[in-house]
Amino acid sequence: MEERLQKVMAESGVASRRKCEEMIFAGRVKVNDVLITEPGYKVDRDKDLIEVDGNIVKSFDKKLYILLNKPVGYITSVKDQFGRPTVLDLINGISNRVFPIGRLDYDTEGLLILSNDGELTYRITHPKYNTNKTYRALVHGEVDRDDIESFEKGITIEDYVTAPAEMKIIKYAKGNSIVDITIHEGRNRQVRKMCSAIGHDIIRLKRIRIGEISLGGLKTGEWRYLSDSEVKYLKNIGGIMK
Repeated sequence: MEERLQKVMAESGVASRRKCEEMIFAGRVKVNDVLITEPGYKVDRDKDLIEVDGNIVKSFDKKLYILLNKPVGYITSVKDQFGRPTVLDLINGISNRVFPIGRLDYDTEGLLILSNDGELTYRITHPKYNTNKTYRALVHGEVDRDDIESFEKGITIEDYVTAPAEMKIIKYAKGNSIVDITIHEGRNRQVRKMCSAIGHDIIRLKRIRIGEISLGGLKTGEWRYLSDSEVKYLKNIGGIMK
């Protein structure tokens, strides 16, 4: 099916439709290696090769799955009203628009998945799928068995009680504790609030795993595409994680 060039460009995540029209007028767009300067030009997104400034534009229908090791100091959003850097500033070299799945606080680092697949977003974030998310935390003080049991029973935070969670002591460090915390909810700053509720405020927090997907050797600030097997696992997460 043929559609207007600027419409296909906009839906592929290049820019707004008006901005795409300006790019076409400016002579920055080619279709099948032919320079196009008329916005009303018709293209078939499944057959025609569209380039902007020499970069190939892929259809927004093409699903992308990206794993990012988010640093501290970035907002998990597409745009920030205060002009702070967002996680999208770290994703370079792709023309498709992607969105963060779930959130990590400004001062929390670690594993974040970005995609343009709405169904996958639903499976990872909706509580009914019980998708486990594991964090490694450095907390004040030495965690003991009572603290672990509190996590296992659920903790009262503000006006709700958390679902049972796991806490595992990794080691003690200079009077503080390094622990792994696994939850399947995703309320705002939940892990931080849970630790504060038991008297162990968080010093540093990093998400290291979502389900069976881990950071591996990915360095802070780096990203990679998820493998086909990882994508398949995430798409089936509702059936294997009860």
